[in-house]
Amino acid sequence: MIPSQFDYVAPATLSEAVALLAQHADEAKILAGGHSLIPAMKLRLAMPQVLIDIGRIKDLAYIREEGSQIRIGAMTTHYQLESSDRLSEICPLLPETAAQIGDVQVRNKGTIGGSLAHSDPAADWPAAIIALGAEMVAVGANGERVIKADDFFVDMLTTALQPGEILREIRIAASSGRFGQAYMKVPQPASGFAVVGIAVSLTRDAGGACQSAGVGVTGVASKAYRASAVENALVGTALDEQAIATASSHATDGESINGDLYASDNYRKHLAQVYTRRAIESAVSRAK
Repeated sequence: MIPSQFDYVAPATLSEAVALLAQHADEAKILAGGHSLIPAMKLRLAMPQVLIDIGRIKDLAYIREEGSQIRIGAMTTHYQLESSDRLSEICPLLPETAAQIGDVQVRNKGTIGGSLAHSDPAADWPAAIIALGAEMVAVGANGERVIKADDFFVDMLTTALQPGEILREIRIAASSGRFGQAYMKVPQPASGFAVVGIAVSLTRDAGGACQSAGVGVTGVASKAYRASAVENALVGTALDEQAIATASSHATDGESINGDLYASDNYRKHLAQVYTRRAIESAVSRAK
């Protein structure tokens, strides 16, 4: 199909983009990678009058270390994250997640910021970002503010970004000590999106017990969420087979589970428990 008529602008700086967004208010949409917005426009599910393409703002594509933080520009592509040798050392969950997104073409064009701001309930990045306890930096006409990952995903295709705000940066604490991370998912065969996706980041103390755990879940509910009951069940345990199995049984506690033609709610619940267990086991095996 053909999208409805719109004006196209490509600002060269973030401040220019923020000004354009403020000027056009509800009439405008931000174009990052475009893999979600363009199809929606072709189907006329989205009909912006102004399209603000931030793809030429090169200052928004970077991976940096600042102190104990990893800072990632919102326009950093999936491939840049997938291929970062440094991230493979200090935060391997990011390259592992990126490698499971779409295909080569998607990973070279799609951006982490675009995916997060879209808040698709079956997208991969939200689970990883929640598991890592990341912070999002949003910028608007009134300046910057920081939003915790747990508060960022509000509902299906809805985030905590306010009208006129643009996601600028993602901040993650660099892992250290005995840590292990993993992302596992059941991909929908046609789209590659997660029927169920589980991200795990955990640390072990000197005795081998679980010191901390972060578990993010995507594909299961109307938004990605933190599996707090799983985390709580893991902390303090020896991370043995029984502890992992018990913790994994809580993967969908308190959630309203999606059901569709591909996976019923009961099947999706079962997959969530199975893949939570597998992802935890993988993370534990790496936390040596």
